[in-house]
Amino acid sequence: MKKVLLLCLVFFFSLNFYAQENKAEIEKVKKAKTAAKKEVAEAKKEKAAAKKEAAKAKKEKETAKKEVAEAKKDKATAKKEAAKAKEEKLNAKKEALSEKKEKISEKTKKATQKEEREAKEANEKSKVKNAKAVTATKKESKTITEKAQKTAPKVRETSEKAPKVADKVTGTYNGKKVYTGPRGGRYYINSNGNKTYISDDK
Repeated sequence: MKKVLLLCLVFFFSLNFYAQENKAEIEKVKKAKTAAKKEVAEAKKEKAAAKKEAAKAKKEKETAKKEVAEAKKDKATAKKEAAKAKEEKLNAKKEALSEKKEKISEKTKKATQKEEREAKEANEKSKVKNAKAVTATKKESKTITEKAQKTAPKVRETSEKAPKVADKVTGTYNGKKVYTGPRGGRYYINSNGNKTYISDDK
């Protein structure tokens, strides 16, 4: 009986010991499993963080790329606007120059027209003056001619040839020598070589 009791006690203690040992193993496994889960969770968390960082970096890269593209676009726009402003300035300068040329041309045209008008007026005045002078000259010439005709001695041309013995030269008439004949008649020799007598009425 004592042996059976002792065997029961030994069996009980051994079961208790194994149970405790088993329990320790289970606790150890649980701890290891918990640690593994924790590590997996940490790894997942780190992976998610890395993914988030990568996405953030990608986003920043895209933003930077976009900003670079915008900057390029702004630069191109600014360049285009500068070129446009330059062209407008050049066009304005051309227009101003064209207007200046037109003004100068108009001024020159007016000056030329004025000169032509003045020259025409002067020419007209000169014509009128010359016409008046010609009229006056003609009138004066006519008056002188009439007066000369009135005052000039009457001449009579004859076919009588000049004598071989020269008559006495007594003066001049119209640039020709005047001779006095033996009977007192006065004459000059004309271009035909004939005597032209001068009347003594005047």
